[in-house]
Amino acid sequence: MRVLRLSVVLVAAATLLCTQPVAGQETTYPFVRYSANHLHYDTASSCMQSFFARWRNIARYRQGNLNIVHIGGSHVQAGMMTQTIRERLVGAQEGLVGPRGMIFPYSAAARCNNPPDYRVHCREHMELTRCVYREPEYPLGLCGIAVTAKGRHSEIQIAMNEPALDFGTTRVVLFGHSDGGVVPRLRTARAELYPSYIDNHTDRYFFNVDTPVDSFVVVLPCHEGQRFSVSGIYLDSPNAGISYHSIGVNGAAVPDYLRCPNFVRDLRMLHPDAVVFGIGINDANTTNFDTAAFRRAYLQLVDSVRSVNPDCAFIFITNNDSFVKTGRRHYTVNPNGMLARDVFYRLARDTGGAVWDQFQVMGGLKSMDKWHDYGLAQTDRVHFTRAGYTIVGNMFADALLEALSSTTTTARLR
Repeated sequence: MRVLRLSVVLVAAATLLCTQPVAGQETTYPFVRYSANHLHYDTASSCMQSFFARWRNIARYRQGNLNIVHIGGSHVQAGMMTQTIRERLVGAQEGLVGPRGMIFPYSAAARCNNPPDYRVHCREHMELTRCVYREPEYPLGLCGIAVTAKGRHSEIQIAMNEPALDFGTTRVVLFGHSDGGVVPRLRTARAELYPSYIDNHTDRYFFNVDTPVDSFVVVLPCHEGQRFSVSGIYLDSPNAGISYHSIGVNGAAVPDYLRCPNFVRDLRMLHPDAVVFGIGINDANTTNFDTAAFRRAYLQLVDSVRSVNPDCAFIFITNNDSFVKTGRRHYTVNPNGMLARDVFYRLARDTGGAVWDQFQVMGGLKSMDKWHDYGLAQTDRVHFTRAGYTIVGNMFADALLEALSSTTTTARLR
């Protein structure tokens, strides 16, 4: 059996997109391996080349939409890394701001953190269901999470907070379900709207807005005994360009997304051209990390995505180096990061996808301790600080934009 060697993409010429220095990134760190910051993939991969070609065509002709879906755990729910990536990729060239896409009102539930690029406020906190629960109360979908309203005056206020990108939403699609016949409404500064269309088969409520909005209120009038569960909100617009959707649930491992019965149904709305997989830090946080089971679960998830788009490209982000707590204020390095890294490379070969080797780029084994010493990682040495997530997001964006501007076309075998 032939095994394709994953090739490092090298910049041969600047074409439509190029990697530019980022403001605030002048600082360099001795432990970061900047020279390793590339995407690794087989340049003969039809899925990767099709993805790159579609990106270039949209950038050139300003027609159509490119959808990238980034799926992960707490690194993604925090939103700082993905916000940085979104601003870099969507802002790489003027006129590429597509619809904002899928979001979730995380902080509608108590003690649930929300990404910084949009604000969420509720009159009263709602019940939370996540895919990491052993028996979720609600059949979850792509977002892997839901909040349930029960009060007569339940509302979710949402306001965009991403000034670098001018998203103007003209259609709001609410993903949700009510066993009690609750019909949601949408309130804007100009009007209060009832759904223009309800798709009972997919549990979607469509609201058309006359004037583009960057804030609105979802009204969920639940009378006694009624409930309404929200499992996602899609922000749409007629703008051609790139959408970078971030899907994250704190504590999520790969099998948790496989337990979401409506994952594929919801993904059809996004129809991804590429999926960035950043799940794995929780799978590897164990003394008995089963790499074979980890790979099998990932391939099942890949198959789910391919049932929506057989030509979808996949980019796997290896686990960051991390530590495990062994006592009060004492941490020790988690060696499973290296084992997971090998699986991600194998997955890229299995799927014709790419790897961004975050583990190597950040400095390898025990490097998270150095990130912590420089104020770039939190005390748990699993999560980054805002400054750390910004660096990681910029480096991933650099690697992807470099691959897009490359003219390398020759695959190498081993």
